[in-house]
Amino acid sequence: MLAAVKLAMRISTDAYDSELNALIQAGLQDLGLAGVTGAVLSSSDPDPLILRAVITYCRMNFGSPEDYSDLARSYRTQRAQLYMASGYTDWGEA
Repeated sequence: MLAAVKLAMRISTDAYDSELNALIQAGLQDLGLAGVTGAVLSSSDPDPLILRAVITYCRMNFGSPEDYSDLARSYRTQRAQLYMASGYTDWGEA
Protein backbone atom coordinates (compact mmCIF):
# COMPACT_ATOMS: atom_id res chain seq x y z
CA MET A 1 0.00 0.00 0.00
CA LEU A 2 2.96 2.31 0.68
CA ALA A 3 3.99 2.27 -2.97
CA ALA A 4 0.48 3.23 -4.10
CA VAL A 5 0.28 6.06 -1.56
CA LYS A 6 3.70 7.40 -2.58
CA LEU A 7 2.77 7.27 -6.26
CA ALA A 8 -0.53 9.08 -5.65
CA MET A 9 1.24 11.74 -3.59
CA ARG A 10 4.06 12.08 -6.13
CA ILE A 11 6.71 11.15 -3.56
CA SER A 12 9.78 9.39 -4.91
CA THR A 13 12.06 9.49 -1.87
CA ASP A 14 12.12 6.96 0.96
CA ALA A 15 12.69 9.72 3.52
CA TYR A 16 8.99 9.86 4.46
CA ASP A 17 8.27 6.12 4.50
CA SER A 18 8.00 5.90 8.28
CA GLU A 19 5.55 8.80 8.47
CA LEU A 20 3.54 7.51 5.51
CA ASN A 21 3.35 4.00 7.00
CA ALA A 22 2.06 5.51 10.24
CA LEU A 23 -0.56 7.51 8.30
CA ILE A 24 -1.61 4.39 6.37
CA GLN A 25 -2.12 2.50 9.63
CA ALA A 26 -4.02 5.42 11.15
CA GLY A 27 -6.24 5.64 8.08
CA LEU A 28 -7.01 1.92 8.20
CA GLN A 29 -7.79 2.14 11.91
CA ASP A 30 -10.06 5.11 11.30
CA LEU A 31 -11.96 3.14 8.67
CA GLY A 32 -12.21 0.29 11.19
CA LEU A 33 -13.68 2.66 13.77
CA ALA A 34 -16.24 3.67 11.13
CA GLY A 35 -17.33 0.03 10.86
CA VAL A 36 -15.31 -1.35 7.95
CA THR A 37 -14.50 -4.96 8.77
CA GLY A 38 -11.00 -6.10 9.59
CA ALA A 39 -11.03 -8.70 6.82
CA VAL A 40 -11.53 -5.98 4.21
CA LEU A 41 -8.86 -3.77 5.77
CA SER A 42 -6.21 -6.46 6.18
CA SER A 43 -6.40 -7.95 2.69
CA SER A 44 -3.02 -8.36 1.01
CA ASP A 45 -4.62 -7.03 -2.19
CA PRO A 46 -6.37 -3.86 -1.00
CA ASP A 47 -9.82 -3.05 -2.32
CA PRO A 48 -9.71 -0.02 -4.67
CA LEU A 49 -12.19 1.92 -2.53
CA ILE A 50 -10.20 1.24 0.64
CA LEU A 51 -6.99 2.24 -1.13
CA ARG A 52 -8.57 5.48 -2.39
CA ALA A 53 -9.82 6.37 1.11
CA VAL A 54 -6.39 5.67 2.64
CA ILE A 55 -4.67 7.78 -0.02
CA THR A 56 -7.06 10.65 0.69
CA TYR A 57 -6.45 10.24 4.44
CA CYS A 58 -2.68 10.36 3.88
CA ARG A 59 -2.87 13.41 1.60
CA MET A 60 -5.07 15.15 4.16
CA ASN A 61 -2.68 14.50 7.08
CA PHE A 62 0.74 14.75 5.41
CA GLY A 63 2.33 18.13 5.99
CA SER A 64 0.03 21.15 5.72
CA PRO A 65 -1.92 20.78 2.47
CA GLU A 66 -3.51 23.94 1.10
CA ASP A 67 -6.63 21.95 0.19
CA TYR A 68 -7.09 20.37 3.64
CA SER A 69 -10.79 21.24 3.85
CA ASP A 70 -11.51 19.67 0.47
CA LEU A 71 -9.52 16.56 1.34
CA ALA A 72 -11.25 16.24 4.72
CA ARG A 73 -14.67 16.53 3.09
CA SER A 74 -13.70 13.97 0.47
CA TYR A 75 -12.39 11.53 3.09
CA ARG A 76 -15.52 11.88 5.23
CA THR A 77 -17.65 11.13 2.17
CA GLN A 78 -15.56 8.08 1.25
CA ARG A 79 -15.69 6.79 4.83
CA ALA A 80 -19.46 7.26 5.00
CA GLN A 81 -19.96 5.43 1.71
CA LEU A 82 -17.88 2.48 2.95
CA TYR A 83 -19.83 2.49 6.22
CA MET A 84 -23.12 2.19 4.33
CA ALA A 85 -22.01 -0.31 1.69
CA SER A 86 -22.71 -4.00 2.01
CA GLY A 87 -19.60 -6.12 1.82
CA TYR A 88 -17.53 -3.60 3.77
CA THR A 89 -19.27 -3.87 7.14
CA ASP A 90 -21.08 -6.58 9.03
CA TRP A 91 -23.88 -4.38 10.40
CA GLY A 92 -26.60 -6.11 8.37
CA GLU A 93 -25.41 -9.68 8.80
CA ALA A 94 -26.70 -10.23 12.35
